[in-house]
Amino acid sequence: MLINDKYHLSYCTNIHPGENWAQTFANLRIYLPEVKKKMSPETPFGIGLRLSNKASEELHTGTNLYRFKQWLEANDMYVFTMNGFPYGNFHFSEVKDLVHAPDWTKEDRLEYTLRLFDQLNYLLPKGVSGGISTSPVSYKHWHTTEELREKSFEKAAFNMARVVHRLYDLECVTGKYMHLDIEPEPDGLIENSFELINYYRAYLIPAAAEYLRKELDKNPVEAEEMVLRYIQVCYDTCHFALAYENPDRTFKRFAQTGIRIGKIQISSALKVQFSGDNDRQLMEELSKFIEPVYLHQVTEKTDNGVRTYSDLPAVVNSKRKFKELRAHFHVPIFLEKYGNLMSTQEQILQTIKYLAAHPGLCEHIEVETYTWEVLPQDLKLELTESIHRELTWLKTNLLNVYEEDCSS
Repeated sequence: MLINDKYHLSYCTNIHPGENWAQTFANLRIYLPEVKKKMSPETPFGIGLRLSNKASEELHTGTNLYRFKQWLEANDMYVFTMNGFPYGNFHFSEVKDLVHAPDWTKEDRLEYTLRLFDQLNYLLPKGVSGGISTSPVSYKHWHTTEELREKSFEKAAFNMARVVHRLYDLECVTGKYMHLDIEPEPDGLIENSFELINYYRAYLIPAAAEYLRKELDKNPVEAEEMVLRYIQVCYDTCHFALAYENPDRTFKRFAQTGIRIGKIQISSALKVQFSGDNDRQLMEELSKFIEPVYLHQVTEKTDNGVRTYSDLPAVVNSKRKFKELRAHFHVPIFLEKYGNLMSTQEQILQTIKYLAAHPGLCEHIEVETYTWEVLPQDLKLELTESIHRELTWLKTNLLNVYEEDCSS
C-alpha cells in the first residue's frame, strides 16, 4: 500500500511456507486477500514476494506467470519488491547457514536472481520502481583464509556486474527501473556499512568498470554511475541493530559514498541487558528461543568492536559474563519487551524518524518477521492477525512521525 504518496509498504511473504509454486500460490491466495481487506480495502495493496528457486522456475513455465498477474490485478494487488536471499527451502527443516547457498560466486545464484528480475519486470506496474534483496555475497565461515575471501569478493563482483548489465538492458527496453539490494547481516561476508562500502570500492566498482567497458563501451565514470543506480542496499533494521550502528550515521555514511537504499526491511532483534542480579534467569529466558531451523547469530559490543557468536547456544552455554547481547531472532516489531528480555524496537523508531526527515531516502518498506512458526508459544497469534498488527503498528508510527516532522 502507498503511504503519503511516498512509500510502498508491505510485508515479506517468506512468512508463508511454499517451496514450489503450487504451495506458494495456495498460501498467497489464503492470506493476501485477508491482509488487504484489513489494511487497504479501497486502494491497491503492494506485495513483498518471496519465491524459492523451484517456485520461480515453475512460475516461469506455461501460463503461470500470466495467470498470477491476472490474479493480482483482479484482487487489486501489485508486486514492488522481492526477497531473493533464501534460494531453497525456508520452512520446517534446517536452514541455518544454508540460507546463503548458493552464494554469489555460483552461477546458480546469478541465474536465480536474473530470473526473478525477469518476473518482477513482468509483474511491476508502470511508474513503480522494483527491487530484489539478496545475500551479502556469502557466509563468512565458509571462507577460512584471506585468499578465499578475496576470490569470493572478486567472483561475486563480476556476477553482480552482469546483473547491472541486465537491469540496464531491461530499463532501456521496457522503461522499468529495478535494482538489486545487498542485505548485510552478522556472519555474512558483508556484515555492516563499512564492509559494504569497502566491497563497492575495492571490488564491485572496479569489476563493473572492466566488464561494462568490454560489453557496453562504458567509461569508468559511467560504469560507477550504473553500479550505484542498479546495486543498492537492503537496510534491515534488525541486522544493523546487531551491528550496533546508529541509523543516522549509517544513512549519512552511505549518502557520502553515493550508495543508495533500495529497501528498508523492518524487523526487530532480541536484546538482553545484564545487571548481575538476574543473569541466570535472563539466560534461561533467552534459551527458549533456541530452535533448529534458522541461524540466530548473537552480537556483543566490545572495546575492540562488535563480536559475533555463530548461534544462540554459543552464548547460552558460555561461562562468560556479558553486559549486553543482541540476538538475530526476528521477533514481532510491535513488542518492546518479552518477559525480562527486550527488543531493538528503538532502531526501527530511529529509522522511520530519519526516513520522515529524508523522504527521498527510500521508496520500499517491508516488514520481515519470518519466525512465527518457531516463536515461543506465548508470543504467537493467528497469522493474519499477527501480520495485520505489525503493519498497523508500523503504519501508525510512520504517519505519526511524518506528522511530527511536518509540524516542527
